[in-house]
Amino acid sequence: MAELRLVELSASTIVAVNNLSLKPGQEQFLAPVSYGIAATVIDPRTSWQRVVLDDDEVVGFVSANFDPEAPQEHFRSVLWRINVDADTQGRGVGRFAVDRLLDEARARGMELVDVIYEAGEGGPEAFFQRVGFTPVGETEYGEVIAEIRL
Repeated sequence: MAELRLVELSASTIVAVNNLSLKPGQEQFLAPVSYGIAATVIDPRTSWQRVVLDDDEVVGFVSANFDPEAPQEHFRSVLWRINVDADTQGRGVGRFAVDRLLDEARARGMELVDVIYEAGEGGPEAFFQRVGFTPVGETEYGEVIAEIRL
C-alpha cells in the first residue's frame, strides 16, 4: 500500500464510498453507508466523516460524532461506522482510520471514544478489540458498548 491519507467526504468520493465491498457475512453487521452519511445533514457541526485514500483510490470510510452535549454519555464521542473495502482488509486501513479518529477526539478535548456494535461470529468485535476498544456495557438492545480512554 502507498501512504494512506484522510480526506473529507465529498461529492467526488461519495459514490466510491457507497461501493466499498464487504467480505461475505459482514453485511449483517452494517447498515447501508447512506444511513451514516445522512447524519451530516442532521448536525454537520458534530459529525465527522472521512474517506481513507490509498493514492487516489478510496479504500475506507470512517464516521464519528463529537457532541459533548449529547444526553447519553456513549453518544458524546462515538465511532458510528468504519468500512474498509474487502480487498484491503487486514492491511492496516482500519487501524489508520481509528488512529486518525482518536487524534481528532483528542484535538476536540474528548476523554474517550465509544463504539457500539452487534456481537457475533464474523462481526467487528475482534477488530475493535485489536485497535484498543474495551467492552464496558450494553445498550438496551443488547449491542456492545466499548471504549478507548484517551
